[in-house]
Amino acid sequence: MISLADFFEINHEIILFAYGLVFFVLGFAIILQVRRSSRLDLARSMRWLAAFGITHGFNEWGELFIPIQAAYLSFSALRILYAIQLLLLAISFFCLFEFGVAVLRPLGHADWLQGLSTGLLITWSIVSFGILLPNAQDHQHWMFTSIALARYFIGFPGGILAAYGLRIHTLQRIKPLNAPQIVRMLQVAGTSLGIYALLSGLVPPPVNFFPGNWLNSETFTNAVGIPPWIFRSLISLVIAVTIIRALEIFNLETERRIEELEQQQIIATVQERLARELHDGALQKVYTAGLLVESACRLAESESEIKTRMQKAIIVLNDAVVDFRRNLAELHADAHSPVESVPELLEQMTSDPRYDTMLNLSFKTNLNDSRNLSPSRTGHLAAIVNEALSNAVRHAQAQNVEILAEDVGEHLEIVIKDDGIGLMDDLKVGYGLRNMRDRARLLNGSIEFTSKKGTIITLKLPWID
Repeated sequence: MISLADFFEINHEIILFAYGLVFFVLGFAIILQVRRSSRLDLARSMRWLAAFGITHGFNEWGELFIPIQAAYLSFSALRILYAIQLLLLAISFFCLFEFGVAVLRPLGHADWLQGLSTGLLITWSIVSFGILLPNAQDHQHWMFTSIALARYFIGFPGGILAAYGLRIHTLQRIKPLNAPQIVRMLQVAGTSLGIYALLSGLVPPPVNFFPGNWLNSETFTNAVGIPPWIFRSLISLVIAVTIIRALEIFNLETERRIEELEQQQIIATVQERLARELHDGALQKVYTAGLLVESACRLAESESEIKTRMQKAIIVLNDAVVDFRRNLAELHADAHSPVESVPELLEQMTSDPRYDTMLNLSFKTNLNDSRNLSPSRTGHLAAIVNEALSNAVRHAQAQNVEILAEDVGEHLEIVIKDDGIGLMDDLKVGYGLRNMRDRARLLNGSIEFTSKKGTIITLKLPWID
């Protein structure tokens, strides 16, 4: 019966391939999942972890594939390949170090670390290729020594810094988002990075200087019975799984931003409805009542008690009108500030951070500033475009939206086209679409909704009401 160490040695190539694959998948998954539009500091830090995963994966695959090339490549060519592999190892540790700096930087804890990893990488390169290589006894001795130095001076501090930084960042920036499962995943990932730093940074190949002459891959295997790269493979799997699961934070962020967008849209719609009801209903009634009381007051006898009371009633009604107008102004306080220039309005909306971080917006127009809409009509136009963009984010799941504004003689035509899922055949018209149609009628215009490889909204309204 073979020993455990012999079993791992026999399956060395398979495990080594899986080891490199885990890191490569980690890096590739981060590249695919991290949102360019994310407002989380973690998103900007993750690019370094992705670079670490990909470069480290290629480094580990070098151990598997370079020996295969020995059958038909010269020794000089093989030395070049091993040098590239060695550089990949150092660069991967450099990326891990930079990840630790990046997650600490938003917290104000990494100012003194700026440039340290670059200095370590440059120093290691000078020592390895400028000093050790010309004076090396043999190629293997140079490789082992350079690997040990990379692990000691870049890999170990980089791994510890990454573990500490991820843990602190999680507690201070991610935990307040109230996503306990993601916090647990990141905490496990941080702990795993710390264990990886110990196994990878302090257990190099055998070298003739301390501590590598005391603790190295051979002494570790003799003491434990299992090669250290087995433990590295297992811990790397834990890191990959926990980090990939924690990437759900970016989906959660997007969902919450869409939810916030929906809430803002609902509030704006309710405010608009209340403003209309106040203006067209209660305000007009109070104003009419005031006119009636004024006319009755003029019929009353001078200095009479009835006239005195009517005059007081007129003052109260006028105050009520002022209060109504102030309330109307407050209801419109958070609305989009209408501007007279239509191109300026649409330009503002396409650069609105609520949308341009979640959609790829493009705007084309042949309009000039000589033909404008009144502020009230511009406000209705802004509300229609705002509703269209909100629907593209919330319901259509669109990635790209094109807005085209054209002057077609006596009319202004605006076409909003997205690449989302389009309109359902059995779609029930909701409040948002009804509101868009109502506003189009208020503008004496028309609006059409077409579903063809996405949704096309065509709004046409006269320049002059």
